[in-house]
Amino acid sequence: MVHCILVKFREDVGVDEREDLLPDIRLLFGRLKGIDGIHDVKVIPNVINRPNRYDLLIRIDMDREALEVYDQSEPHMEWKTEYAAYLEKKAIFDYEE
Repeated sequence: MVHCILVKFREDVGVDEREDLLPDIRLLFGRLKGIDGIHDVKVIPNVINRPNRYDLLIRIDMDREALEVYDQSEPHMEWKTEYAAYLEKKAIFDYEE
């Protein structure tokens, strides 16, 4: 299964600040690779800066059974508490390849 998180930063989070956040977000989600059932994690910034675009895609390749473990994981909890203030909205989409 592929778990996708589309992230839209708040309007007052400028391009420079978004770029500054990216390495830490990559490190945070990179820690998921140590969880059984999580095979790959990619944090991909959007290359087109327009108001109608999301800013970031977090793509996690995992076994379906790993979703509950991910939901309770420390990196996921840190993401929700430490980065929520930067986000206007997010969308979650899961699919099978």
